[in-house]
Amino acid sequence: MILLNSVDNLLEHIQDVQQDVMSLSGESLLKMTSYIEKHNIEVDDDIATALQYQDIITQQLSATVEAIESMRSSIKRFSHAFSNDEILAEDSMKKLQDKLNKTLADAKDKKSRFSGKTSSDEANDEIEFF
Repeated sequence: MILLNSVDNLLEHIQDVQQDVMSLSGESLLKMTSYIEKHNIEVDDDIATALQYQDIITQQLSATVEAIESMRSSIKRFSHAFSNDEILAEDSMKKLQDKLNKTLADAKDKKSRFSGKTSSDEANDEIEFF
């Protein structure tokens, strides 16, 4: 589980960085567009292509963030299911241990009885036979 938690933490960091870059990319696009409008710059094919690239970069980052969110969601579901199974397994092991301890106690009591002693007779170690 530690490994999955580390992967989830790494994915969370990457997702945060991607979102920061998307914000910067959006601001950059707005500033470039504002500058072009403010200075009445004619948008030629090169500028239009550059603006499209900026938009494509943002779209690709968004797709990456969605993929990361999906992976993190799957990791969380698996971790939750595993921890529930782990709790169930631990509970089952505890019940099994209790049963084994009772069986052991019963076996020791039977052994003691077979030797002619009962658990209540331990104070009186002498055994009388007819």
